This record gives sequence, structure tokens and C-alpha cells, in this order.
Amino acid sequence: MNLLKRITIEDGKCGGRPCLRGKRLRVCDVLELLSAGASYDEILTDYPFLTREDILAALQYAAHQTDHFVLQAA
Repeated sequence: MNLLKRITIEDGKCGGRPCLRGKRLRVCDVLELLSAGASYDEILTDYPFLTREDILAALQYAAHQTDHFVLQAA
């Protein structure tokens, strides 16, 4: 399954930031919850429209966003 298909970017919704399945919940919101120690179960309880695959999609999206070369001056 291609989890990244769950990530949507729409003009005028959440400032054009990546969201999950067109909902008004940004990828960064889910990442911040996870980094604050929230468990998958806690997130799914607080946001019942989410699925475990949505959380995994947010993580995969973040991983892809950080996988690029950074050029530095010598």
C-alpha cells in the first residue's frame, strides 16, 4: 500500500500544508503529538477519523522530506 497517497495538499486548507486525507489535521500536528509522547492509541482516540495507516503515512512523509542532500559551503 502506498501510504503517501493519504497525504494531501490543498490551496486554502491549513495554509497549503500537508494534511491527512483532506482533513484539517496537518502532518506536523500528528508528528508533534508523537514527539510529545502520545501513543498511537491516544491519537486515534482523540481523532477518531484517523487510522493507524494515517499515522504511518505522516511518519513516512516526514522521512521522505528529510532524505535529501544538504549542500554546505566548504
